[in-house]
Amino acid sequence: MAEEQATRRPTVYDVAQEANVSIASVSFAFRRPDKLSEATRQRVLDAARRLGYAPSGAARGLARGRTGILGLHAFDLLLERADPLAQPLSGLQSPALDTGGVIPWDQTDDDVLSDPRAFPLYVDEVQRGFELECWALGRPVMLSSGSDADVSVADTVGRVDGLAIFPSPQTAPTLARHTPSIPIVLFSAAPADDRHHRVRVDNALGMRSLVAHLVDEHAATDLAFVGRLEAEDAVERRDAMIAELEARGIRPRPDSVDATVRGEDELVPQVRALLAEGRLPQAFVCATDQNAFTLLDVLAAEGVRVPYDVIVTGFDGTLGSRLTTPTLTTVRQPMEAMGRAAARILAGSAGSPPASGVFDVVFEPRVLVRASCGC
Repeated sequence: MAEEQATRRPTVYDVAQEANVSIASVSFAFRRPDKLSEATRQRVLDAARRLGYAPSGAARGLARGRTGILGLHAFDLLLERADPLAQPLSGLQSPALDTGGVIPWDQTDDDVLSDPRAFPLYVDEVQRGFELECWALGRPVMLSSGSDADVSVADTVGRVDGLAIFPSPQTAPTLARHTPSIPIVLFSAAPADDRHHRVRVDNALGMRSLVAHLVDEHAATDLAFVGRLEAEDAVERRDAMIAELEARGIRPRPDSVDATVRGEDELVPQVRALLAEGRLPQAFVCATDQNAFTLLDVLAAEGVRVPYDVIVTGFDGTLGSRLTTPTLTTVRQPMEAMGRAAARILAGSAGSPPASGVFDVVFEPRVLVRASCGC
């Protein structure tokens, strides 16, 4: 890269010259990939990665190439309602906004959307901390969400001076294709061979402390893990549960109960099968509070009493965990503090980074003992 390029953001012209294509081809590579051959698009993306280029909307008109904005991106982690497969939304998409009259209550769907099992969640509480810290620092915030597509992430990167991301399994390869020239913070992601900062919780400590409580205080030695092993968090928590049981000479169940917050899963049929076979565990240990909320509904529908017939625990410590029946024993993450930490890192107000130049901020979680374990 030329010396003058190192002091400013690379432009579309730089990428076009590097890839030996037109500026229109550069734009198509990010926004209309169907307009290019795969070979041409790959050549453009490779050039963009070498230069550290991302398409910039906000920075286009700024000669200094900086926006002052800090971004927060979520990969489709927000929940519109607690159970997306039930209670169709009747009024939210239909009220007329141009009549000049008062919109009736029954056209708002507020009774469904205000369910604390859907809001505020882990993402929402971290976002609050991020926004509050940015406000304190005098930095504007851009919120974005979308799929794992290159365009979704690259477009957000191009509009901000720093970006915090709630990652998905595709985050790492997506970012690797662009090598953003701005600082990136990943929430709840294990350290890896990249230059991105991390803000996370000690999943192993939280889960092992929870299992120790179940074994020591409730003599529970037959535990079933509930959650789909797609996210790093879920895998870390499942592995920590197994490690704590094995350290105590307890043989863990070999299989997890398949559950996910979005889409189809096998939670209901698997729970029914455990009941029919007389194989209900002493405790269901859920990967997240959302998994536990759904499980509590399923068990109640099957006439299973929590905690008298089986213990249920969660992980995250969201507001909804305080309001379930029974209230949910869970592991609380300091979510607002995590959001604030990410904002400070991106704003350059987190102090001197480690020798590696990369922050890996790990918070201690806390077990919140409530009624769903029998306490």
